[in-house]
Amino acid sequence: MRAFSFLRRFCTDAKGNFAIFFGLAIIPVVGAMGAAVDYSLANASRTDLQASLDNTALMLSKRMPLTDTQLSTQGWQIFQANFGMTSPLTFQQSDLVITQTTNKLTLQINTTYNTQLASVLKMVGMSTSFPVGAHTEVVWGNSRLRVALVLDNTGSMSQSGKIGALKTATSNLLTQLQNAANVNGDVYVSIIPFVKDVNAGSSNYAANWIDWTAWDAANGSNQCSIPGHSTQSGCTSAAVCSITQYTTRSNCQSHGGTWTHGVWSWVHANHNTWNGCVMDRGVSGGPGTGADYDQTVDAPTVGVPASLFPAEQYSLCPAQQVIPLTYDWTALNNAVNGMSPNGSTNQSIGLVWGWQSLVGGGPLPAAPALDQNYTYNQVIILLTDGLNTQDRWYGDGYNTSTQVDYRMYYKPGSTASGTCVNIKNAGITIYTVQVNTGGDPTSVLLQNCATDSTKFFLLTSSSEIVTTFQQIGTALANLHLSK
Repeated sequence: MRAFSFLRRFCTDAKGNFAIFFGLAIIPVVGAMGAAVDYSLANASRTDLQASLDNTALMLSKRMPLTDTQLSTQGWQIFQANFGMTSPLTFQQSDLVITQTTNKLTLQINTTYNTQLASVLKMVGMSTSFPVGAHTEVVWGNSRLRVALVLDNTGSMSQSGKIGALKTATSNLLTQLQNAANVNGDVYVSIIPFVKDVNAGSSNYAANWIDWTAWDAANGSNQCSIPGHSTQSGCTSAAVCSITQYTTRSNCQSHGGTWTHGVWSWVHANHNTWNGCVMDRGVSGGPGTGADYDQTVDAPTVGVPASLFPAEQYSLCPAQQVIPLTYDWTALNNAVNGMSPNGSTNQSIGLVWGWQSLVGGGPLPAAPALDQNYTYNQVIILLTDGLNTQDRWYGDGYNTSTQVDYRMYYKPGSTASGTCVNIKNAGITIYTVQVNTGGDPTSVLLQNCATDSTKFFLLTSSSEIVTTFQQIGTALANLHLSK
């Protein structure tokens, strides 16, 4: 009976129940707290993981193109350097998966986060690990830029600080274009300094695309076929025997020799003395008497003189020769620094050579092949401070020549369409910049030549060259960096 009574009191006694309940409840409470801590740590690790993966992708994109093996090796190295060693997450190189397409990198990394209070969470039936991963993509525009800078190097550019401003503006523009390129080949640039002529490079004197007719006629001297005679009369009155030991006509002929009088004739200079300048292509008699090669980039053909590039020993030849398409930014900047103002204005020859640089061929190397995985934006930027004054056929170098203008933009009623029209019909965008510090009329020609009104700029001070080129450079960079 006593034992039964004790058991009954024990069952009905409520003393100490709180301690029992607390003991039973503390397990899920601690588990919940542990889960909160673990999830907080996991989320922080996931944030760090995502940031590290993003940085890895960006750094890899700057190194493209890379092979898959290079991507894996370099990507893992960059990721480790970014993520550090203090995270509770651990990885192996195989956890990082990198895939590439023409203009996109995709990075994915997965691992497992092991909870820090695994034993407690296991007691309450909670998971002691869960997956953690990050994904990122870097996409760059699938468009590429090819830009021809057609730059006035005429004598008037020496005034009002224009040539200095042009050099600064062009150097800044080159930096913008270089920075817009994700990889080599995204952006190519050519530089065409022009005056009445352009400098094709004197080292090309043996090239078969040169027409030497005018140059040979203008460069050389009259010489006698018999050495030692410097006048025509002295030359033609002198004679020699084909058998050199006989000095009289009778002795010469009686011994079977030929008695020959001197010939006074023009002998052109050696072509290796050419300074590199070439004029507008076309028939020497003037436009309208043959094909309009001065307005096209048709390939030069040996045997068709009008299609060749006529050499001229122009005394005011541009100091800097043309630079074909390249992404050698050092060479491009050196070319800008080498420009020096001289000569008269022929905007049309600058434009057609800018066009020639975009397609290549003839005097210039073949243009880099177009990759079918990209779209290409081809642009010519023409900057000039004057109006057309002289070309191969027209003008005096001082006064505005409408005849030169008509070679650039068609004359009403003419069958020749003009250089500007031909370039735009070829799908090339033209920017025109008139630097008008001398009170010249606004050039309707340059307005018409530009692709549209937003691409014509009228400047009234040299300093505006810098800001205008920056504005154009920003537009071109945005056109390229579509993503």
